[in-house]
Amino acid sequence: MKRAVGIFAGALFLASIAPLGFVRAAGQASASDAVTASLTGAPGNAANGRTLATARDRGNCIACHVLPAPDEATHGNMGPSLKGVADRLSEAQLRARIIDARKLNPASIMPSYHLTEGLHRVAKGLEGKPVLSASEVEDMVAFLLTLHEGKPAR
Repeated sequence: MKRAVGIFAGALFLASIAPLGFVRAAGQASASDAVTASLTGAPGNAANGRTLATARDRGNCIACHVLPAPDEATHGNMGPSLKGVADRLSEAQLRARIIDARKLNPASIMPSYHLTEGLHRVAKGLEGKPVLSASEVEDMVAFLLTLHEGKPAR
């Protein structure tokens, strides 16, 4: 019985993440913690991604994470440091975490930056709108891919 419940729960999980591209598409490597396809089909702009990561009214990564950005006065400590994140996670893994970190860790307090459904307590006027557009997600991914161990953010 436990095995049947586990298989059913696994199937429900896969069905819930399939629309986000967390499940392997034809010709793509299997990666349960990754979104392998670019949301725009084009590489992002790392400089714009850095701006988004430090902008308090947009990506605001710096509110919860340490960034290798010495020009920024304050950094958060709630989330893991992003120093060297490009050495730890692939492009596809970074994209998945930006889109919806809760698909990987339901207890995460990281916002879902590119979801429009299944969210709670969304302000009127913002319903149906993602925090970051597809191109902004790709910009953020491009920026995070520049964060190698021992190098400041560009």
